[in-house]
Amino acid sequence: MTIEQVARRLGFAGIFLLLGVMVVGGKSIVAQVAPASQAQTSTAPASETHAKGDISGDWQGTLQAQRALRTILRVTKTDKGWAAKMYSIDQGAMPITATSITTDGSTVKYAVDLIGGNYEGKLSADGNSIVGTWTQGPNPLPLTFVRATKETAWEIPAPPPPLKLMPADADPSFDVATIKPNDSGATSMQGLTVNGRNFATRASSLQDLISFSYEVQAKQIVGGPDWLDKDRYDIAAVPDIDGAPNPEQVRSMIRKLLADRFKLTFHKEKRDMSAYVLTVAKSGQKLTPTERKGPLPGIGFRPMTGGLMLNMINGTMADLTGFLQIIVLDRPVVDRTELKDKFDLVVKFTPDETQFHGHPPKLPGPAAAASGSSSGSSGSTAPAPDTTESFPDLFQAFQQQLGLKLDAEKTAVDVIAIDHVEKPSAN
Repeated sequence: MTIEQVARRLGFAGIFLLLGVMVVGGKSIVAQVAPASQAQTSTAPASETHAKGDISGDWQGTLQAQRALRTILRVTKTDKGWAAKMYSIDQGAMPITATSITTDGSTVKYAVDLIGGNYEGKLSADGNSIVGTWTQGPNPLPLTFVRATKETAWEIPAPPPPLKLMPADADPSFDVATIKPNDSGATSMQGLTVNGRNFATRASSLQDLISFSYEVQAKQIVGGPDWLDKDRYDIAAVPDIDGAPNPEQVRSMIRKLLADRFKLTFHKEKRDMSAYVLTVAKSGQKLTPTERKGPLPGIGFRPMTGGLMLNMINGTMADLTGFLQIIVLDRPVVDRTELKDKFDLVVKFTPDETQFHGHPPKLPGPAAAASGSSSGSSGSTAPAPDTTESFPDLFQAFQQQLGLKLDAEKTAVDVIAIDHVEKPSAN
């Protein structure tokens, strides 16, 4: 399993199309088994010496999650300070660049916003180990790093072979597709994945499928029956052409499925509608060009203390606006940035009740305030101050963190006017 493929298990929610994996929803990290013979010892050779405070080099440690997960942290010194990349070698060879890494005395901290992870530890007096905690989600885990030497260094796996792609001019259909009612009580789509040749959705409504495949927001779908956004389905399907599809091929297969199994017919209209328009702020965009390969982007979010983290990997502005209008915002989003490249981005914000179809994700509460007895005669206790970071709203966050603006205005948009639709035929 590559680091890209395990992204769906790292706590993200939202649409994910990532190098063959497209996910809505997610849980905490699931580690892979590392043979016991490969476990890292806790003590580095005494002969290793480094200048005080020098943390450059490779560090190794085993994260004991559900199973052992070997981790390598590669730290380098730059003219701006420290830089680091993290390898989860039991999950593949792809490195994840740390957003930041700092030292303060013996305290070492690094953050990996890409996966919502943070580490804090104490550097030993001899400079050969760091004892600390990895936090990713609600359950922090102990993680001790030890300096690697030529004799003890773990081998980083070779990169996987290039993903076999479906021919770009192919016009695929689903060869086999099963559609089953989902009675879980879910009020939103819980999963939409493309993994190799296997396509699946979980708790998707017809409105979800139309929105995704035709790249429209729910308000751009008019004239449908009342069950359009209420009845939910689990779908499993396999394309009739080998290889990983690109985003347009995924949407095309879903459109054919809707016509075949839901008997969907419609016509398009232009209507003036309240929308959000995405532009580059006057200060300039702050986006990072992606280093990832593959035809599919990845977009998702995860709750974190203080708000939500929205993350995009290998995505275009069209991918971002599509995610925003389907999952987050209550109206269409129009891209006027004129940015054509693919980017990686992270933005942290606090949602409001108008977003996520009126059901924003439940955010983790602040850590319980610590208290202790005072030394005074009153014997009273004083709660520790709340140091929880508070994120701005989505619109401020986009401008401050990404250099992008989301402005509300009325503009002409395409509308899907449904002429006919039926509940899906039996399998």
